[in-house]
Amino acid sequence: MRILPRSAFARTVALIAMLLLINQVVSYVMVGVYVVKPTMQQISSVVSKQVQGIIVLDQWLSSHEMSALEKRSLAESYTQAVGIDGFSEPEAIANGLDQATTYNFLSNQMSQQLAANTEVRISQQGVYYVWIRTESLAGYWLRVELETFDEARFSPLLFYLFLIGALSVLGGMLFTNWQNKPLKSLEAAALQVGRGDYPEALPERGSTEVIAVTKAFNQMAQGVRQLEQDRVLLMAGVSHDLRTPLTRIRLATEMMPPSEDSLAEGIISDIEDMNAIIDQFIDYVRLDTLADSDCENLNYLIEDVVGHVPESWHAKIDVRYGEIPKIPVRAISIKRVLLNLLENAERYGGDRIAIETGYNTSLQHVWITVSDNGEGIAAGQIEHVLQPFTQGDKARASKGSGLGLAIVKRIVERHGGRISFGRSQKLGGLAVRFELPSAKPE
Repeated sequence: MRILPRSAFARTVALIAMLLLINQVVSYVMVGVYVVKPTMQQISSVVSKQVQGIIVLDQWLSSHEMSALEKRSLAESYTQAVGIDGFSEPEAIANGLDQATTYNFLSNQMSQQLAANTEVRISQQGVYYVWIRTESLAGYWLRVELETFDEARFSPLLFYLFLIGALSVLGGMLFTNWQNKPLKSLEAAALQVGRGDYPEALPERGSTEVIAVTKAFNQMAQGVRQLEQDRVLLMAGVSHDLRTPLTRIRLATEMMPPSEDSLAEGIISDIEDMNAIIDQFIDYVRLDTLADSDCENLNYLIEDVVGHVPESWHAKIDVRYGEIPKIPVRAISIKRVLLNLLENAERYGGDRIAIETGYNTSLQHVWITVSDNGEGIAAGQIEHVLQPFTQGDKARASKGSGLGLAIVKRIVERHGGRISFGRSQKLGGLAVRFELPSAKPE
């Protein structure tokens, strides 16, 4: 299981997120050290001086002869003036001591400044209170009201840091996606070239590196298109030039005397085979695109092809039609696929051919299977026989040009489909299955 991102987009976002995380941690530490810590030290210093004043007042009252009423009045006047309230333990609990949070940092600071073991708690009940208990005033809790400290002074630092980080990552994602748009267009164009289609030249935009790659791709696509056109022109010219002498040979053969009928029939048969091979050459090099495709129901195409097979075929064809939708295909090309598969099954199979159709709703693919009861093709020979001008070791060593399955593979792939080979469970021979998408490939 891979954890690290693989795409350039994901890696860029991960890099931005990591840098922001490091930045946020450093910012948090810096704010804590240079902002929060000095502020807390100032708070503890101010409060400790006020507490020291209370302690000094308590010592002074203890050393002077005054009535209890006078001492109490003087203590209340002082505490009211400095904003400090004194509570016993039960009174402190009743006034919200239990909801206060202990701050060890402030406790240590106050203990050092008061030279006595001191505990500091902070609570918020509309306003902020600092609760202090020190050994110098045993049995009492002092509460200092921080009226100048509103909620903004205690703003949630983590929330702001997270918000800044999230906005930065989002901005980085949008920027990276914008940067990768030319690469996505380049990927789509490369897939089109792989299918045999040649898109218009891509616009040169993006970074300098992407522009350089786009320029190189446009030049490559133009070169591949020119090579394909030259090959088509060459093969068409060669095929046309070959048909002329073949036609003359056939005319000469038909004018041979009756005593040479057996020889003439052999020559004519060879000429027909050569014409068929030339037709296969032309079919293979023909530019087969989806530009002129129409929505067709493949069941009707199968019915048309099966209805026009030669009467000389000895194999019996059984067709089982499934419920399939119309899909965008080039009807002539799909008929060529079906005819080539049927010819292979007739030539190399047994006496039975089965055709089945169906629709895969999850993948949205229409599939067609052509099976026979022949010997089939060994698994190790499948990739070999799909190559142009190649034949199997046994059944295909004597007949054909070796382009039948190559043409089938070429047409199916240009329609955005795929072809597979297997063993027929019903007939026991070769089962060729090809699938075509129900939507036009982008």
